[in-house]
Amino acid sequence: MAAVFQTSALAFTILKLAGAGYLVFLAWKAFCAGAVEIGTTNAPRRPLSRLYSTGVIMNLTNPKVAIFFLAFLPQFANPARGSVTAQVFLFGVVFILCAFVVFAAVAWAAGYLGDWLRRSPRAQILLNRAAGGVFLCLAARLALAER
Repeated sequence: MAAVFQTSALAFTILKLAGAGYLVFLAWKAFCAGAVEIGTTNAPRRPLSRLYSTGVIMNLTNPKVAIFFLAFLPQFANPARGSVTAQVFLFGVVFILCAFVVFAAVAWAAGYLGDWLRRSPRAQILLNRAAGGVFLCLAARLALAER
């Protein structure tokens, strides 16, 4: 399909305009959306240990994490400063601590913003309008894109 869109200006233009049209439709839906009642679900709460172990398993089985550590961290290790293995391990520990701080801040902010959105219908409407504006900007950018 990529070869067709690369060689056919008509096919590329049709796909581009269809994508821009869909983004305009999403913008219209976002602008028309009002505030909704955001309630809590009655889903059973899972223990924190289970959530944590799920996250650890997901990261350990994700090859991108291993590739990142193998490609990125060793370039900062200096053999003149001792064991490269120990240095890479230390870099990994520092990375984990930094990631923990960032993820904790994101979780706190998400909880705070979730509570704010739950209490404020006006905030929900403003967020919908902002999303609509983003969709319109993306539609314009796509419609004006060159091959």
